Amino acid sequence: MTGPRPCACVLGSMDLVRPLGLAGIRCVVAARAGAPPRFSRFTAARLEWTDPWRHPDVLARTLLAFAAAQAAPPVLFYEEDGDLLFISRWRDALARAFHFVVPDATLVEDLVDKERFQQVAGVLNLPVPSARRCDPATERPGELGLRFPVVLKPLTRRPESWDPVAGGAKALRVDTPAELAALWPRLAAAGLPLLAQELVAGAEQRIESYHAYVRPGGEVVGEFTGRKIRTWPLERGESTALELTDAPDVAALGRDVLARLRFAGVAKLDFKRDPAGRLWLLEINPRFNLWHHLGAVAGVNLPALVYADLTGAHATSRTPTRARAGARWCRPWVDWRAARATGLPLWRWAPWALACDAKSVVAWDDPLPLLGAAAWRRFPSATRAIAAG
Repeated sequence: MTGPRPCACVLGSMDLVRPLGLAGIRCVVAARAGAPPRFSRFTAARLEWTDPWRHPDVLARTLLAFAAAQAAPPVLFYEEDGDLLFISRWRDALARAFHFVVPDATLVEDLVDKERFQQVAGVLNLPVPSARRCDPATERPGELGLRFPVVLKPLTRRPESWDPVAGGAKALRVDTPAELAALWPRLAAAGLPLLAQELVAGAEQRIESYHAYVRPGGEVVGEFTGRKIRTWPLERGESTALELTDAPDVAALGRDVLARLRFAGVAKLDFKRDPAGRLWLLEINPRFNLWHHLGAVAGVNLPALVYADLTGAHATSRTPTRARAGARWCRPWVDWRAARATGLPLWRWAPWALACDAKSVVAWDDPLPLLGAAAWRRFPSATRAIAAG
């Protein structure tokens, strides 16, 4: 690949590939076999994917070998916590061959680990709910010392032993001490240290987020705000429908939090608005994410802004300072289940979903990610050559 512009090397989903492709940036993807990005028209080449949690050295060798063959250093993009930690921990080696933005190494570890984040929040007086680390294998439920209801969640990545306890949810709500006592033996058997956090009242729709790309020194290059519409499972699940907003208080608090952290890079800050209207900070994800697809189609393409900064292509990546409020994104094959569970009938949900400005994987101008991934699951040998490229 010897084109005039550096390519984007993407560790992520179609929700990261698509905003780059829409900006005219060639993508090389490192994704699982059969994953939708391997079939996209925006994908110029494909690399063998390796789990960064288990074999970071193998992934590093794959990426460095690819970059060594390029005429210009590629720009590296990442979407999951495992990819973020891999790039942060291997930053010195990767920086010799790639351009990328990533926050300070210690700050990355502080933000990914929920216990460390709680400690940082206390030092900087960030508006987080009260929380503490607990270990069900060595503690008793009566020692929690928090007001109920509480939310329980793993300190870092969700291991396989978490899903049987939480039913696929990212976190588990516990309303009373008696409920916690009944659940405690299962938590102890899972063998996981957890963060217990006081619950901010309200439904998932009260979770709002601030998204920004910040240069070293604190300049906010691009930003937007949004809110969740639905998740699956309905409580503390993965996002299935999202909407951009114009929320000045969310943006102002987001900028203030990042300034206190002296943050530089790309971040998503999740807040929850309580019944009195106060915003509580739940977490900070210092990485690219699925919201960037929606932001791009609504006018603020954060991945393209990062690319422009790192390659000097500022003139081709101008964006307005505000994204279009009301723009919507959904993950159709999961959101219909969430919509049905809320009582929204299919005949009302279907036109709503079709009218969404962005849909994960589904796009009329790029149908192969959906078709190719579906074919791979059913006929893997028949689609292997296409995906291998």
